[in-house]
Amino acid sequence: MSTLVPHATALKAKLFRGFSDMSRLSIVEALRAEPLTVGALAEKTGLSRTNVSNHLRCLSDCDLVVSTPQGRYTLYQLSDSRVAVLLELADELLSDVARGVYECTRYEQKEACC
Repeated sequence: MSTLVPHATALKAKLFRGFSDMSRLSIVEALRAEPLTVGALAEKTGLSRTNVSNHLRCLSDCDLVVSTPQGRYTLYQLSDSRVAVLLELADELLSDVARGVYECTRYEQKEACC
């Protein structure tokens, strides 16, 4: 068995951990539509600005979000359009398996940065 397979699987699991936190996922979902500032993300997600900033740092460190200075503000956006595609595919999959996922007791929500 190749060591690349477990490594690739571990890396993929780490990617999905980045999306497993509800705060990070709500930020990524908000960024699907358009680039936003920390203030606009806080408003859209209901999170505090500090919380948004911390999660954006995590998402940025993992290269899932990029920032662009715009005068006194910084705009954040998804680093790759495939992130939005992945979320769209998740929406489609959930339309078929939502009940099972909702009733699943095997997964516990764990806090972890990317």
